[in-house]
Amino acid sequence: MADPKGFMTTPRQEYPRRPVRERIRDWNEVYVPGALLPIIEKQADRCMDCGIPFCHDACPLGNLIPEWNDLVSRDDWRAASDRLHATNNFPEFTGRLCPAPCEAGCVLAINQPAVTIKNVEVAIADRAWEDGFAPPRPPDRLSGRTVAVVGSGPAGLAAAQQLTRAGHTVAVYERADRIGGLLRYGIPAFKMEKRHLDRRLAQMRAEGTKFRTSTTIGTDIGAAELKARYDAVILALGATAWRELDVPGRRLSGIHQAMEYLPLADRVCEGDLEVSPLSAAGRHVVIVGGGDTGADCLGTAVREGAASVTQLDIYAQPGTERDEDADPWPTYPKIYRLSAAHEEAGALGTAPAADADARLFAASTLRFDGDADGRVRSLHLVEVDERRRPVPDSGRTLPADLVLLALGFSGPDPHDGLIDQLGLELEPRGTIARGTDFGTNVPGVYAAGDAARGQSLVVWAIAEGRAVAAAVDRALSGAARSRLPAPIGPYDRPMTA
Repeated sequence: MADPKGFMTTPRQEYPRRPVRERIRDWNEVYVPGALLPIIEKQADRCMDCGIPFCHDACPLGNLIPEWNDLVSRDDWRAASDRLHATNNFPEFTGRLCPAPCEAGCVLAINQPAVTIKNVEVAIADRAWEDGFAPPRPPDRLSGRTVAVVGSGPAGLAAAQQLTRAGHTVAVYERADRIGGLLRYGIPAFKMEKRHLDRRLAQMRAEGTKFRTSTTIGTDIGAAELKARYDAVILALGATAWRELDVPGRRLSGIHQAMEYLPLADRVCEGDLEVSPLSAAGRHVVIVGGGDTGADCLGTAVREGAASVTQLDIYAQPGTERDEDADPWPTYPKIYRLSAAHEEAGALGTAPAADADARLFAASTLRFDGDADGRVRSLHLVEVDERRRPVPDSGRTLPADLVLLALGFSGPDPHDGLIDQLGLELEPRGTIARGTDFGTNVPGVYAAGDAARGQSLVVWAIAEGRAVAAAVDRALSGAARSRLPAPIGPYDRPMTA
């Protein structure tokens, strides 16, 4: 490590955000442009270069975190970029979108604020692009084998890039009109501007990856036809089967799934629409679901000019410190976190009845009421205890003329035609079943990402893509081992107590 006393002399300093009232007027990323590089070398100095770096195990990609921290602290950005890209195809995505389980596993976090690993990562990624350290890497020669990747989210893109670089001819099929999956239509631009995605896609095209948009496998191209065209097929469909809320009034107009709402805002930013048809402007918005997707809806509704926004979380409000019994170090703890969207809602007072920022904790929806035209007008809720049992005399009513359901996803859509046409076996929870080599019950067909793992983090999706690429490369080459790294197995899971 460059500074053996850095962790003792330098306090944690995070990437500063723009003022709330400035950033809610646009869709740009929430951070102060150019404010990270002046502080990041000192922050990298806080890394202790531990003998056993638990941040490696907390990250499914196995990122070489102490190594690139040391290189950044020594101002060697090219070498830092090489070490970062050795394990991660898309660090500009994870550095913006990942909740950083690596920081939860930081040894310094046992008794001090963790190293700002995520900020160092995104600084290296951005510097790599600025200084030309991320050129296209086309293969020296082609293998003559072909692979179809169905789905262009982070898992599909990672698999495609790895296999293209290994010399296979890869085509990525995407049912939407643009490549990117949830990175394109789902993640708001204020969390990640789409120029980062477009820049990486240009690199992949230069390497030889082919992209086919507006093509639904199972409808536009039959699954059997696709399988016959290619030597291997990777299904990286994502988890698109959203969970429902079965309460009275659910069928009223004005109640929508989060993933019906968020893509429209992204299309406004892309210039496809002038105004979203589900815009929250002037409306009383209630978001049911306390996770990241709910927070994305919150930040979007604030920018659209909602009259009020409240987010309901069925869990009790967590504490600000790690519970060593429930979530001991180095596991990822359930603590109170303030995302940029929650900071904005709290500063603007979007939900006067909320417990904190815009959130009502330990809140369960009972029913919706509507008007004579069948439009939702209010939401009735009740406070619940730790077993989700209603607390007597705790009911309340919130005004609501736009309700967004952000309750998570169970797996791929079982009705899209592809699963039935291929005869794929599913797990009881609705995900695609697979073996130790990521292969499904259909020879030559593999599954990766949320479609097989269930909804997870962007860093796990990229790890899945890299791992399935290694399995496919091994099968196509006939070798005992692949040239490509496999950071995880299909049954690996995050560290838990």
